[in-house]
Amino acid sequence: MTALSELHPILLALLATCFTWGVTALGAAAALIGRDLDRRWLDGLLGFAGGVMIAASFWSLLAPAIEMAAADGLPAWAPATIGFLLGGLALRGADRLLPHLHLGYPLDEAEGVKTTWRRTTLLVLAITLHNFPEGLAVGVAFGAAAAGFPSATPAGAMALAIGIGIQNFPEGLAVALPLRRAGASRLKSFWYGQLSGLVEPVAGVLGALAAVSARAVLPYALAFAAGAMLFVVIEEVIPESQREGNADLATLAAMLGFAVMMVLDVALG
Repeated sequence: MTALSELHPILLALLATCFTWGVTALGAAAALIGRDLDRRWLDGLLGFAGGVMIAASFWSLLAPAIEMAAADGLPAWAPATIGFLLGGLALRGADRLLPHLHLGYPLDEAEGVKTTWRRTTLLVLAITLHNFPEGLAVGVAFGAAAAGFPSATPAGAMALAIGIGIQNFPEGLAVALPLRRAGASRLKSFWYGQLSGLVEPVAGVLGALAAVSARAVLPYALAFAAGAMLFVVIEEVIPESQREGNADLATLAAMLGFAVMMVLDVALG
């Protein structure tokens, strides 16, 4: 990982989030060869994604935020708590304002400001909105590693990017295949599926830029990303994975996802 530490953290964040975007596109590519996926598989994959995000929220974001605050002489709990709650509130505010439609819901249950936008656009906006915290988390993690905190390393940030990339695969599937079943062409379904992940490189660069510009905000920024990610998991990913009667499968998959992300972070970070 020595070569990684020699690159600028903003460049690292860009490369890592381009990887996570690429895995989203890989999932969306399923629409090029088929139009359906057994719902049990999809629910299991969504549960796995939720488990990865929950683990990443603590191991890769909240734990380093707590250690950084303690090292700076602050109450160890304060920046993590403040940032975490602000992250959730920010996502809630975006949820209320940005028109979007969660997977599997009828058009009349679209959230945000009322609009006449098409179902496809609203579905993509929902996934895009919820991919932003993931890119932000990766960017902030690389920025924190560049600041020299022992609890934040380039290897740990890379582990976070790998974990988020893994859980992006079912997100690409979850956008592209419903569009394909609804009659959209293969290329259109793939295009919209991968488009939902395009926000991650943008968020990653912004997160890294903020982290390297103001060292004092790092614990808050890490916790903010954790709060935003956990809001997404609780508000959408876990409920969606259990709507179709596969709750036990989705729960076990979530536990597996948590374990995989924990191993990645502890072993590599």
